[in-house]
Amino acid sequence: MEPIRIFYFSDVLCVWAYIAQIRLDELKTTFEDKIAIAQHFVPVFGVAREKLENRWRDRGGLQGYSDHVQEVAKKFDHITVHPDIWTHVTPFSSTSCHLFLHAIQLLETKGLVERNQQVFEKATWAFREAFFTKLADVSDRKVQFGIAEELKLPIAAIEAQIDSGEAYAQLSQDFELVKEHTVTVSPTLIFNEGRQKLNGNVGYRVIEANIRELLHNPSGEQSWC
Repeated sequence: MEPIRIFYFSDVLCVWAYIAQIRLDELKTTFEDKIAIAQHFVPVFGVAREKLENRWRDRGGLQGYSDHVQEVAKKFDHITVHPDIWTHVTPFSSTSCHLFLHAIQLLETKGLVERNQQVFEKATWAFREAFFTKLADVSDRKVQFGIAEELKLPIAAIEAQIDSGEAYAQLSQDFELVKEHTVTVSPTLIFNEGRQKLNGNVGYRVIEANIRELLHNPSGEQSWC
């Protein structure tokens, strides 16, 4: 049986995606080769500073949004959020992060790094953690290179993927998939060739139940429900 294909859309700067990473890891542990998760990015914070200043103008601005993120984080023991999140450092855009991460993903795809090291996933997590716990401005290219160096990734090879335009092509593909599947929320999981969608803060058991139903009733087979 072919593995169930899952599209996973997230934004690096989204606290809900930061929270949801543990669920993604658990899915991979539980289902192993029965699922294939393809990670893509949705630019919820593509224009981060302006968006937050406008949407939270009547609710305390950036400080109000910071308070909101901290209140959300308090409900989850597995993550840490800096008390000055979004106020002392406000990245301009998550798109810069997504481009850089796609460049790292290309290294993995091309075999320029060890595939079993899962460098793309490690880098994505490192970006999230650096922002939420250390207030690193991960939209800044210098900061991105710093994280890559900490992960011992080849900087010149990453630059080559960006300079060639290939990383931009990967990012553009994300934009096309976002439009195709009408993705507006981070994180979003798409199953069953686009027929099932789970948006936002969805609990692990709900995600697991959707996958088990698809395993029990493979795509193409009739189901009374």
